Amino acid sequence: MTIISTKAMLSKAQREGYAVPAFNIHNLETLQVVVETAAELRSPLIVAGTPGTFSYAGIGNIVAIAGDLSKTWNQPLAIHLDHHEDFDDIAQKVQAGVRSAMIDGSHLPFADNVALVKKVTDYCHRYDVSVEAELGRLGGQEDDLVVDSKDALYTHPQQAREFVALTGIDSLAVAIGTAHGLYTATPKLDFERLAEIRHQVEVPLVLHGASGLSAADIRRAIDLGICKVNVATELKIAFSDALKSYLADHPEASDPRHYMIPAKAAMKEVVRKVIHDCGCEGKL
Repeated sequence: MTIISTKAMLSKAQREGYAVPAFNIHNLETLQVVVETAAELRSPLIVAGTPGTFSYAGIGNIVAIAGDLSKTWNQPLAIHLDHHEDFDDIAQKVQAGVRSAMIDGSHLPFADNVALVKKVTDYCHRYDVSVEAELGRLGGQEDDLVVDSKDALYTHPQQAREFVALTGIDSLAVAIGTAHGLYTATPKLDFERLAEIRHQVEVPLVLHGASGLSAADIRRAIDLGICKVNVATELKIAFSDALKSYLADHPEASDPRHYMIPAKAAMKEVVRKVIHDCGCEGKL
């Protein structure tokens, strides 16, 4: 199997001006769809899971299934720990075969965030594991983390430079006006702030909360330095809407091998769209 870190793929994206999609997976069907579609489009791929996802599916199951799909489709991929907050939890998953981790200390005071992130980075780099961290907080909900929009803080460009230098991280997730979940109003992204952050730091930048953003906003963000785009909610909605519709039309259905087909097809269209918006088709 070819489970890799994100360091080389994000560096290549940064040099060539596209972004790598990170799809949050929640079950076997999601994992199958994102790997198969990325392989068909020859796109680099990150499969991500929150702590809740790994608890639900099992770390060993995710690593084994992703590894087998990678081999079957000749598709190298990164398994990424999304919004993990605990050092011991990350260490356990690294030992299980994960090669990409996000340590999220964005809820902590700056000094405490730095200390936690540096501890994780020092550990992960011993095992060739890439590390992402976040400075500033996104509104909305991701797994069990809820941030009210009025408390969401944007990333400060000069502080970002200091944060990267002190922690040694491989990529930085920035808060520029995106949110987790679906938007209730058209988001207004702070592109000037993003441009200044790009000027201050050299590591690849990450955009969380991309579900529901326009293609134009995603492409402008990439032009200004975003190299990784996270998508979760769009996949979940496509899957659940198609599944509910099929079961409503076929109340007698009882075989998941049949009723999962339209749900997977709906997710496939989302994956194709995201890959197109990221400009990464054929970049594997």
